Amino acid sequence: VFFISCAILFITKQSVAAWRFLMRLCFNTKSAYIDFNMLVHDPFFVDKSDLIGKINMRICTKNRYICITKPRRFGKTSVLNMLGAYYCKSYDSRDLFDGLKISKLESYMTHLNQYNVINLCLNHLPNGNSYKDYIHLIKHSIIHDITEAYPSLKEQEFNSIAEMMTATEDKFIFVIDEWDYIFSHDLYLEHHGDFLEFLRNLLKDKPYVALTYMTGVLPIKKYSTGSALNMFKEYTMLKDPVFDTYFGFTESEVELLCRQQTALTLDNIREWYNGYQTRNGKRLYNPRAVVCALEDSTCQSYWTRTGKIDEVLFFLKYNIGEVREDIVKMVNDISVRIDIEEEYSAGQPTPKNREEIYSAMITYGLLSYHDGELQIPNKELMIEFEKALKDNDFGYVAELVKNSNEVLNATLDKKGDIVAAYLHNIHNSELPILKYNDENSLSCIVTLAYLSARNKYRVEREEKSTKGFVDFIFYPRCKNLAGIIIELKADKTPEDAIAQIKEREYSEKLKKENVTAILAVGINYGTNKKEHQCVIEELL
Repeated sequence: VFFISCAILFITKQSVAAWRFLMRLCFNTKSAYIDFNMLVHDPFFVDKSDLIGKINMRICTKNRYICITKPRRFGKTSVLNMLGAYYCKSYDSRDLFDGLKISKLESYMTHLNQYNVINLCLNHLPNGNSYKDYIHLIKHSIIHDITEAYPSLKEQEFNSIAEMMTATEDKFIFVIDEWDYIFSHDLYLEHHGDFLEFLRNLLKDKPYVALTYMTGVLPIKKYSTGSALNMFKEYTMLKDPVFDTYFGFTESEVELLCRQQTALTLDNIREWYNGYQTRNGKRLYNPRAVVCALEDSTCQSYWTRTGKIDEVLFFLKYNIGEVREDIVKMVNDISVRIDIEEEYSAGQPTPKNREEIYSAMITYGLLSYHDGELQIPNKELMIEFEKALKDNDFGYVAELVKNSNEVLNATLDKKGDIVAAYLHNIHNSELPILKYNDENSLSCIVTLAYLSARNKYRVEREEKSTKGFVDFIFYPRCKNLAGIIIELKADKTPEDAIAQIKEREYSEKLKKENVTAILAVGINYGTNKKEHQCVIEELL
């Protein structure tokens, strides 16, 4: 029995040690300083330190509880490390901040390295597979570090962590990362309420809390009578008039980064990673993707799938019937008007209807929403939606997408009759939007028909050429492919479309990019006979 007891004690201590290693300790740890130091010396560092000035104003006020929820890859952890490095009193970080924006603000020296900081990163799981193990090791980490810092507390008994911390008679800043981890990963479902109560008991109205800065992906769960954490002021993807420009790169910041290298232009970066907006309409770029592209000197998808919550198709499958037509529009760069009033939050049931699905996708950064309009943010995510359209659950649309390479091949072979037949089949599909009577609907048809072409071409819609607007231009990514210009007509002739391409010199933009082989594609739809005609001609 003695040896078994010793073994259990040893295992428990090892588990706690491993957990605390993963947590990087929690009290006045230097890890935030180390991480932020690396960030500051990165060649593509963007100075967001003036955010600290706004947070300094909240210290020791009734607004000292801040919860910021943004999608992954939007710089939340970088800001957390910056705050830890700035506030922590166990080291001098003036060398890091003296040259940054915060150093120009009046409150800079007042709060620099003046506080005990408790860092909690809640995205690591214990060896045990229970909520009891999870919450025990969080508590143990706090208790261990506080009693090590205040040895006199070791000889005293306390009923709670809050009581023990009150006994220190000091002020603390809490910096909490991934607060929503057990919610976003569907862990310990029956204990979600207990976890919220733990945070409330630790933080709410406690005299030792000078500031709590908490971040994650999901907003705090709301109940009919409020929330266990209703002391927090929340700043989310839908509602953030204060901190929105600090999470994501603004266009001016991206422009400055582009000047530090010559491989990529602002237009290159804008095409791939722009698409989010602040409350007042300022453009926001995905910061991780921008930095990766600049480091690699190439634009490509850096969307990292870390689980089901990052899968476009995961959300769409909740109710494809309600969202299918919208997705076809958005893939065609047509925004969808919808009122999103309720935000998807931690612990919320599975989204069922159109509004709930889109709300969740906005929260996770899969869609952008501004002024009542929903759209796919950028090319990086457009690729994910195009992949989703190939899933069998999309029915006829998936079949069209999978076979779209045939239309591209027919176009390159100048077989207009095959292209016309394919467009006619799409027109007779089950989707109401494809039974068109307007140009937007015809554009949707063409987009679906040529969806596979996006792997080989940069496809532009309604691009302003030298003498007007052209419906589609396909810029080849490989030199051996012909450039393609598509002009759409209704109740005219495909020859009229070809004539317009020539007359308005739409081919000049392709020639400027050294594309020598160019195909003009004229497509007409006759509304009386409900037939398509297509003529393809090589331009000299």
